[in-house]
Amino acid sequence: MRTSLTVEEALATVLEHTRPLPDVEEVPLEEALGRVLARDLEALADHPDVDNTAVDGYAARAADTAGASPENPVRLRWIGESPAGRPFQGRLGPGEAVSVYTGAPLPEGADAVVAVEDTERDGEYVLLYKPASPKDIRPKAQDLQQGRVYLKRGDRLTPGRVGLAAGMGHRTLPVVRRPRVGVLSTGDEVVEPGTPLPPGGVYNSNAYSVAALVREAGGDPVLLGKASDRVEAVREQLAAAGDLDLVLTTGGVSMGDYDIVRHLLEREGKIHFWKILQRPGGPPIFAEFLGRPFFGLPGNPVSAMVTFFLYGRPMLFKMLGRSDPPYRRVRALAEDFFKGAGKKTAFRRAVLRYDPEAPGGHRAASVDSQSSGVLRSMAFGNALVVVPPHTHVEAGEVVEVIPFGEVV
Repeated sequence: MRTSLTVEEALATVLEHTRPLPDVEEVPLEEALGRVLARDLEALADHPDVDNTAVDGYAARAADTAGASPENPVRLRWIGESPAGRPFQGRLGPGEAVSVYTGAPLPEGADAVVAVEDTERDGEYVLLYKPASPKDIRPKAQDLQQGRVYLKRGDRLTPGRVGLAAGMGHRTLPVVRRPRVGVLSTGDEVVEPGTPLPPGGVYNSNAYSVAALVREAGGDPVLLGKASDRVEAVREQLAAAGDLDLVLTTGGVSMGDYDIVRHLLEREGKIHFWKILQRPGGPPIFAEFLGRPFFGLPGNPVSAMVTFFLYGRPMLFKMLGRSDPPYRRVRALAEDFFKGAGKKTAFRRAVLRYDPEAPGGHRAASVDSQSSGVLRSMAFGNALVVVPPHTHVEAGEVVEVIPFGEVV
């Protein structure tokens, strides 16, 4: 069993023992948001399938409209219209114009369009106060070319990508099955929210914060309830958990007599590592148990969330085969002092905000408490300031920051 790994060593070990899921399922477009493509996706048709117009106006021959101006309008004979979905039947000849509407096919014989605001109808004729131009014509296959791949395996399906897939002609999409992730809380002191809190008790926030992080990363959380402080209780609940791709526990991984998760894994599991040189979240344990990957998270609420974010999130991204990174790193100007943690890497909660005038384009201010038991710091903070080993960060220094999500 390896112990006291650096942050980099721990992440490398986690990813080394994580395998992409092979399971593919077809989902309809309306259920595809947030899923991950399992195969490359090519366009089934050209889009647009013919040259069409980008504006409401008139289609004409550019040569017929040269020199048109408010002082010297060009007069063309109107011969019909071409709405979207009902193309003009016939061919446009010299000195003629056809009404066109946004998205309508360009009539045969036309090679230019003039916007309606630069024209005036005069009975069976149209006056053009500006030359017709090809710039408002969208050529065939300008957006999508039949047979070309536009969405790739590993792409997460955003609203724009779902729309693109629909525009490519696909009604259903091949996606990677969501990893099923069991979340088990431990500790006799843990009680469910909504019930009276006994003396010395604590509400089970870990199960719900970690499950939310699992769902945010693309997994399917399975709440396994709570196990008491007995090794047999943990073993029984995990054995009865059913088909899971990953097991997460919270609590019971440190060095005390009641740290039952560690005791169980030492006896019956295969431990890859125990402890990481970081704060908060130093005592996690990563192992295999009953043939499943197993990550024992610390019991402190902040430690559990930070540890999952740094290691569990990359695990799920790899299981899903996602092509985007699990988190990003930005530079920011520190507005406060951020304490280091000796030989450990410290991850201090911060409020990160965009500021184009600051070095790195951001500013980072400390939350009001850095205690690993203060859960509100994860609710109101939106980033982690990275403090390397054997250092501190002074106000005014430029630091590396890991945002939890979008920076505002």
